[in-house]
Amino acid sequence: MSPTKPKVYIVGVGMTKFCKPGSVDWDYPDMVKEAVNSALDDCGLKYADIQQATVGYLFGGTCCGQRALYEVGLTGIPIFNVNNACASGSSGLFLGKQIIESGNADVVLCSGFEKMAAGSLEKLASPIDDRALSVDKHIEVMSETYGLEPAPMTAQMFGNAAKEHMEKYGSKREHYAKIAYKNHLHSVHNPKSQFTKEFSLDQVINARKIYDFMGLLECSPTSDGAAAAIIVSDRFLEKTPRLKSQAVEIVGLKLGTDLPSVFAEKSNIKMIGFDMIEKISKELYAETKLTPNDVQVIELHDCFAPNELITYEAIGLCPLGKGHTIVDRNDNTYGGKWVINPSGGLISKGHPIGATGVAQAVELSNQLRGRCGKRQVPNCKVAMQHNIGIGGAGVVGMYRMGFPQSAQSKL
Repeated sequence: MSPTKPKVYIVGVGMTKFCKPGSVDWDYPDMVKEAVNSALDDCGLKYADIQQATVGYLFGGTCCGQRALYEVGLTGIPIFNVNNACASGSSGLFLGKQIIESGNADVVLCSGFEKMAAGSLEKLASPIDDRALSVDKHIEVMSETYGLEPAPMTAQMFGNAAKEHMEKYGSKREHYAKIAYKNHLHSVHNPKSQFTKEFSLDQVINARKIYDFMGLLECSPTSDGAAAAIIVSDRFLEKTPRLKSQAVEIVGLKLGTDLPSVFAEKSNIKMIGFDMIEKISKELYAETKLTPNDVQVIELHDCFAPNELITYEAIGLCPLGKGHTIVDRNDNTYGGKWVINPSGGLISKGHPIGATGVAQAVELSNQLRGRCGKRQVPNCKVAMQHNIGIGGAGVVGMYRMGFPQSAQSKL
């Protein structure tokens, strides 16, 4: 029998406001410095206490993590730059957790950022055309099923997955609009969100079309921003008991990549990573002995509204083909079975790619600690994270307060 892994806890979180690219006069080192200092302040630690660090980002050259963290301190520690599509931030968190579990560090900083440009992702792609695209085989699935259109590539991927879901399982155009409506509504109470405006369902449905039926308000925007989380070992907490009352246990965190079905089945639902997420979710539930029925709040990767609905099925909130029934029952918002994306999700909070996975952990930590004000999820005991990148990488995680008695006695 393998020895029990040491437990890992989030003790400090911070993030910038996410904002429209170019709307704030800052560069990525400024963003990361703000998020990291906020996380350090949250737990009363100094940068000198950090023993290793991960920095997730997608766009930019090498060693941007060092360039950003050098603004906070030059302490000679190992810094890992993590590039894993839209799951870069959570992949860094996974790496940081493994570093602590291995006994090689007791305090690790996990951060992520993105400095983007207005418009679709294609504008940010590097002009290197002499090598294979990381998603060329994913695009092939689309070209062999629905064909390629002159529209943003990622919008086509998720829009086609929705079209397939409608054809196979009977979801309707309105179901996807209702998810976007909900996430925009949730963000009204999140001061860190890029958008904080409520839109009517009609406004969502009639917004400028980006691809096929899918409109602007059902797509995550490009964003600037950064987020940071400080994670520690149980050994560290024994020496620093003052932090037990705010320590959020990472009960489980799984990182996975694609399975043969992603290409072999010529299915757009499979191509966007359904089986990868289903597999790691089942592993997460088995490892943590928790199920979706134990969860009150979920931060779920709604890069486009269709991905939220399809993911309800992949993570086992409902049977295959029944994602739209969760929308019909309002089981994805306050008063329903789960509150999904109380932050506003990527659609409204924004999607600075490298920051997203860390920002999800920031929101869930704050929800568990009861710090979310008007968007606080009632009776929040167990939180779930889902973060995915085409190419592919998927992360799912479970969180809860590590020492609920200490947290109660502090209230």
